[in-house]
Amino acid sequence: MTTRYTHNGEVPLAYEDLGGAGGEPLLLVMGLGTSRFWWPDGLVRELLARGFHVAAYDQRDAGESGRVTAPPAGHPVAALLRRTAPAYRAEDLTDDAVAVLDALGWPQAHLFGHSLGGLVAQRTAIRHPDRVLTLTSSAAMPSDAGPLGALRHVRPGPVLRMARLHFPDTSEGNLALAVELARILAAPARTVGPDDVREFVEREAAHDIASFRDAQAQSRQIGAKWSGGPLARITAPTLALHAAHDPLLRPSAAHALATAVPHARLQVIPGAGHLITHEHWSPYADAVRTHALAAPR
Repeated sequence: MTTRYTHNGEVPLAYEDLGGAGGEPLLLVMGLGTSRFWWPDGLVRELLARGFHVAAYDQRDAGESGRVTAPPAGHPVAALLRRTAPAYRAEDLTDDAVAVLDALGWPQAHLFGHSLGGLVAQRTAIRHPDRVLTLTSSAAMPSDAGPLGALRHVRPGPVLRMARLHFPDTSEGNLALAVELARILAAPARTVGPDDVREFVEREAAHDIASFRDAQAQSRQIGAKWSGGPLARITAPTLALHAAHDPLLRPSAAHALATAVPHARLQVIPGAGHLITHEHWSPYADAVRTHALAAPR
């Protein structure tokens, strides 16, 4: 696929049309510090097979999108707890998503966000309700949690393990780092090896990036402050998806989201972890499609 670019103000945003023209528009929003290349090709194929026209983009400070110049933001947890934003507002992240919709020529779209991408998708549905057909928020913090509330939903062990990872900045080091990250984020019973992440790492390498290494960019993303209103303002049909064995985020996060959004549904994917591995591509695609079909037309 060919990388395309649009802008939100001065920030360039990279995106791809992944196919399915004529289907229902579906925008994928990936998580903290990762590029659009971390959406597995197999999951995208499952979504295409279910009648979606799929596109994905890189959030600012990730992938091939623009990096924002700002003073050092510290560790991502410190940036989350800080009262002031390191570089930009959370509203800017939602406006980035809408800039991509505009570039695609989509007046409205279904949004499927995972991890931090789910949080951005929630806030896009609050700030731009007329652009969102349905919202699927997967493995994500509820927007209303706030910094201290967010910490109650996060399991500290995986965060500490990820902070201790150090590998050489080489192609071999990038693969080894991605494997270790995947082992932390996959379901505990799931054995993870290089083949589970090689696709993501090689696709990033082909575009001369390694987003998952940039801790300062991650701090700027997670430290962006939101003042755009509560989850109760969401009018789009909402699905709170959560993995039954997510090692990073407690189920309380999805329960809080489903409780806060009017008429939202909660669905738990059996056997899954925070990392969406191949055996769960079909269940996730089924969940997104079933939710889209149930929405009022």
